[in-house]
Amino acid sequence: GFSYDSNTKGAHIKKYEHRALRAGQVIAKKNGRNLAQFILDFKQISPKTKIRLVGHSLGSQVIASTIETLSSSKTNKNTIESVHFFGASIPSDLLGNNKFRKFFDMIVNKKIINFFAPTDEVLHYAHKIGEINSPLGLCGFKGKTTTKFSQLKVNPTNHRFKSYAETLKSFP
Repeated sequence: GFSYDSNTKGAHIKKYEHRALRAGQVIAKKNGRNLAQFILDFKQISPKTKIRLVGHSLGSQVIASTIETLSSSKTNKNTIESVHFFGASIPSDLLGNNKFRKFFDMIVNKKIINFFAPTDEVLHYAHKIGEINSPLGLCGFKGKTTTKFSQLKVNPTNHRFKSYAETLKSFP
């Protein structure tokens, strides 16, 4: 497990929501680099262990940053076995971006699964006020991306990870 403090004090207060989201995104990106280093260190002592990344909401930004960081060296090819996004707050067009598509293709060995919910109230609000353009966890992905990518529309009761996990028949 890897956890990080998104340090988004005041996110629930309307006048601070923009600042809190931007601070959380910056921190998530930095922690993606930290997670990448942790994975490389761990693979040194346990090279056969399969690494699966599961990210919820802003955790999807941590994963995107991790993948980008790992892609800086060809020796990291297929380092990650699979990626699972739940209610991802990254823009849906990120996986269509040629640069990121190549990163994901190179680093993820088997599959990338997006669990999205058009009913997600938190992502819907962020999209509506223009904070996140077409969140992957709200809109899903439309277009050309890596062949390793698939997605499943789910209907969680709310934005919490627990609600997303309860929609699954089995956990990744």
